[in-house]
Amino acid sequence: HMRKMKNNAIVCNIGHFDNEIDMLGLETFPGVKRITIKPQTDRWVFPDTKTGIIVLAEGRLMNLGCATGHPSFVMSCSFTNQVIAQLELWNEKASGKYEKKVYVLPKHLDEKVAALHLGKLGARLTKLSKDQSDYVSIPIEGPYKPVHYRY
Repeated sequence: HMRKMKNNAIVCNIGHFDNEIDMLGLETFPGVKRITIKPQTDRWVFPDTKTGIIVLAEGRLMNLGCATGHPSFVMSCSFTNQVIAQLELWNEKASGKYEKKVYVLPKHLDEKVAALHLGKLGARLTKLSKDQSDYVSIPIEGPYKPVHYRY
């Protein structure tokens, strides 16, 4: 079916697995020619039609293979959010605090994730003094932003 696509159609995988595009079938198609345009961008030309398709990230997950969308630091923050949320749900499972529905991560946990990543940025978080805490009406331990605030 790839051979019948429009000339220079762009094919990429935004699914969940690396096997969603039949790259082995494309690579072993008799006489097919692979022309690398730039890293992670290849044009595959079919011998009988002289037309081709452009495949991104060698058929693997584009957002990971092309890598500009999810730097490792962003992924670390996202995965840490997920783990901390799972720990919160596990630790509170017997309390009845959470029903079976979607929740926004509590602000104090969101700020914990941020604090865990400060060192990678060469930053450190200082604690508020009692005077500062009283002045801005925020607890010394946080959270530092109101519930409605979105980062």
